[in-house]
Amino acid sequence: MPEQATSREGLVRAIGRWGFAALTINCIIGSGIFGLPSAIAEKAGRASILGVVIAGAAMAIIMACFAEVASRFPHTGGPYVYAQQAFGRFMGIQVAWLVWFVRLTACAANANLFVTYLAEFWPRSTQPAARLTVLTLLIGVLAAINLRGVRVGAHLSTAFTVAKLASLGVVCVAGAIYLIATHRVIPPPIVLPHPTSWVQAMVLLIFAYGGFEAAVISTGEVRNPRRDVPFGLFAALLTCVAIYTWIQWVVVGILPNAAHSGRPLADVARIVMGPAGASLIALGAMFSVFGYLGANLLSTPRITFAMAECGDFPSVFGRVHSRFHTPYFSICVFALLAWLLALFGSFTWNVTLSASSRLFYYGLICAALPVLRRKQPDTPRLQIPAGAFVSLLGVLICAGLLTRIDYSKSAIILVAVGVAVVNWLVVRHRQSSDEGMSLHGG
Repeated sequence: MPEQATSREGLVRAIGRWGFAALTINCIIGSGIFGLPSAIAEKAGRASILGVVIAGAAMAIIMACFAEVASRFPHTGGPYVYAQQAFGRFMGIQVAWLVWFVRLTACAANANLFVTYLAEFWPRSTQPAARLTVLTLLIGVLAAINLRGVRVGAHLSTAFTVAKLASLGVVCVAGAIYLIATHRVIPPPIVLPHPTSWVQAMVLLIFAYGGFEAAVISTGEVRNPRRDVPFGLFAALLTCVAIYTWIQWVVVGILPNAAHSGRPLADVARIVMGPAGASLIALGAMFSVFGYLGANLLSTPRITFAMAECGDFPSVFGRVHSRFHTPYFSICVFALLAWLLALFGSFTWNVTLSASSRLFYYGLICAALPVLRRKQPDTPRLQIPAGAFVSLLGVLICAGLLTRIDYSKSAIILVAVGVAVVNWLVVRHRQSSDEGMSLHGG
């Protein structure tokens, strides 16, 4: 496929298979990796090393369903399009709003963390005026880069993926050398935790592997979606499993009380590399957050763009820049809201919204696989072996984890669902009015 090929929506297909893999990694690995190992160790102890691998296998089942479903749709929209085609417009709009809210609040939370890590080098960055300036420049620059074209945004994503993995890799290698030198390569016998703690650890890990759904939203700008999207998803998953497992091994092997470390990677770096380790981790966290924000500013605005294309959102969100071929209005609105939430929001918004909404639409897309096989039997696509069984496993994994989530602070989910219902009612009313006018005119 030519490099300058465009999708049916007028977007440029400039993202190759490795670019898509890098985009997916950036959508998965945000700031959480710098604190998650201690939270996992608290739930599962040394068994958390095994837990990382098991959670990766569970996510492989969910990703396999996404890979086949995504291979059927070479255009923009991701989970919104999949749910709409399988289960109708109402469910599609619900999924679109949940995905969009999750990514928006996650970006806002990560932008705040960027300021926190920047304080390692510039202590004044957390003061109100400096914080406002940093957040404005951070989100503004990334929005401008993505407005200039998907190729520039994809190259930025790839560059920061390399920088992010390099910084994490230094800690992993230094930690491994330290463990070898101190003869602690093999951890003491692993004791499996209580089933409740084990499931809670799995919930945290599934969320750690989440975020890949943001990457598939931009399928309309991937050069060969049916080939590159499945490749990119699994390349990203294998990379993340390797990194998460290695980091967890290093953390529980080196820290005497990993479960109670507030900054586990910084503590590891300080032990194995001295004071310079803390600066390295702060720099790595900034790379990670910057890449994460860039990837989401590239991909997530495509949801409102796709909704506008399908008539489910105001048409202005579907406007494409005549020169850069990017959905400029959707990008600007997303960047503005992320900036406002970063200024006035908190991590709680992201955590409470992500807890159930991700698992809900993960399960829904898994369930969509056999439905789409029946509805679209002749559509060219990747076909995973034992698809119906894999789909059922994915649904059961999501349903089982949904029962273990604390919903007491998840009122914001009702806001997302309520907005989606209103959106659907407006669309349905407009459609009924248009049909009525058509009949009257006839």
